[in-house]
Amino acid sequence: MSKVEGRLKEFFTDFDGMFDAQLSNVFVSRTESDEQFGTASPYTCRIKAQYSRDLLRLLDDGMLLAVRNFRSDIMRERYTLLEVVRFWPEHFGLRGVRDYQYFPMQFEVIQQSVEDWETSDRTTMMIQLDTIPINYDLILDSDKDSSFERGFSYPTVGSQVYILNRDMIREMYNRDIPNKLGYSGLETCSEARDDPRIGCIKMFEASGEEIPIYVDFDSLVRYHFGIFAFTGGGKSNMLSNVLRRLLLHDRDVKIVIFDISCEYPFLLMDVLADPSIPSIVVLENAVDDADEFYNSVVKPKKYEDDPRVVRGFERIYALKRVSHLRRQRMNVPQFTDFLGDIEKMKEENARNPNYVEALDELGDLALSYMEEKGLREDDFLTEEFVEKLVKVSKATADAYKVHSMSALYGWFQTRDMMRKFFADGSRMKAGSEGVDLEGIEELLEGNTRLICLSISEPTMIKRFVIDLTHDLLLKRKREFKVKPYVLFVWDEAQEFVANPSNVSGIDKNCSLEVERLLRQGRKYGLGGCIATQRIAYLNTNALQQLHTYFVSTLPRPYDRGLISNTFMIDKTILEKTLEFVPGEWLLSSYLATGMVNVPIFIKADNAEEEVEGYLNRI
Repeated sequence: MSKVEGRLKEFFTDFDGMFDAQLSNVFVSRTESDEQFGTASPYTCRIKAQYSRDLLRLLDDGMLLAVRNFRSDIMRERYTLLEVVRFWPEHFGLRGVRDYQYFPMQFEVIQQSVEDWETSDRTTMMIQLDTIPINYDLILDSDKDSSFERGFSYPTVGSQVYILNRDMIREMYNRDIPNKLGYSGLETCSEARDDPRIGCIKMFEASGEEIPIYVDFDSLVRYHFGIFAFTGGGKSNMLSNVLRRLLLHDRDVKIVIFDISCEYPFLLMDVLADPSIPSIVVLENAVDDADEFYNSVVKPKKYEDDPRVVRGFERIYALKRVSHLRRQRMNVPQFTDFLGDIEKMKEENARNPNYVEALDELGDLALSYMEEKGLREDDFLTEEFVEKLVKVSKATADAYKVHSMSALYGWFQTRDMMRKFFADGSRMKAGSEGVDLEGIEELLEGNTRLICLSISEPTMIKRFVIDLTHDLLLKRKREFKVKPYVLFVWDEAQEFVANPSNVSGIDKNCSLEVERLLRQGRKYGLGGCIATQRIAYLNTNALQQLHTYFVSTLPRPYDRGLISNTFMIDKTILEKTLEFVPGEWLLSSYLATGMVNVPIFIKADNAEEEVEGYLNRI
């Protein structure tokens, strides 16, 4: 018989009386943070439930339980909310088996237990559950609706324990997010165009109840998110699933994907072929037809010989949405190159102090210009700077009496030759001639909503990351512009956001530029997504800017420990991700879900089903 009666039925379930449980103990845990293994919850609550074989089929990790706490009074009831981290059946007879006992007696007890598990004998068996607090109280006022209050309240040992029901879970984790997305949330399906959900909560999966999970897209983009999973965990699938729903259900978002693995033209094929979503794929080299485009993109193994995929790429190519990176005929030097040349010439002319002072004048000119314009040493020389250099170089040589027959005098006199770098002033647009940095910036200023930079050459794509993020952040600061939001996506993020102390040169500059955008971009509508299979070598300052994270299987303890310490997730919860199959994720967010920083076990919708549906339609 069910013990959930009266008003409690609105909030709790006990699976028609099968879940009959009490809180048996509260253990105080050590709260020290371990650099390798992560952070532990300060409390572990042990729950003992009456044995039922059917109940074991319905229980799942991540379920939320409620138990009355000491802050309850006559006017209102308060329940401490607990999350299940493990559960197991226990047999009284098996607990008594010891290795020193007579062997036949040991085997007799073990063999007898097999038959007992098939019964509902509650005298010899029970179910034990370990739970941790999620640091929320559920408050049930006598004359008001339910509410939640953040903080931990010590639960009453011995009290009845309840399971939060399906409707309560839906309300807790989603709140008003579906309405904000323009969707009722009452009916749900996996079709991306019909439902903005990103998947379903695993909590009641065994009982056949489907609870959709939604995220606030505005908060997801502006406050950054991360996707972490080992190879084969479905990281790219999950990322394309989120990006597809962003494009379909949030018209204020534009997306730039730095796709070093060249796989997103396939994973987002249906979006790229949608005439209502202006988009472009920028390849490393020009392609002359759809077949070359097809050969330039990485496909999942089962689609490598599928003729439908060729037709899918033909549609994208026919929409003139395939371009390439246009290389400049003559590379414009960076300020670091110019300053480096100055230093070399100063060394060569060290015996002539007046020559060194003349060179210092030009070096100071460059540094003053960079400070005035907010430029870095790895920025390219500008046409404006070259004109200033031309004006002062000849006068400087004369002022410091540089000998007219010296090589240095010739260098001063020929600075006007640097104008050749800017001789072709025409901007490069999307189309047969390709695009460059300015062209991509113009596309973002226009109607284009998806730009996929599928460039496998590391130095080239990192240069784009540095320049594009720097230019767009600087422009937004000057205009104080927030919308439309622009989401930068760094897949294989270990290539872009490496720990700055372990790298140098362009790798270090790229990491610092990404960190700067993540720290400052939220004020100006610029968001970031970091997706990687190994976070141990990433820039931790960048990771700490993420407010939402999706975690799947990470077999290395250090990776899990870093996530636990960075995002304050209990290490026991993260251990459960080792049991995940592809498509299962741990979701937690400070802003984008209905509950702040509460780990949610979800099963994501499969992005390949969207691609498969598109291929079937064509």
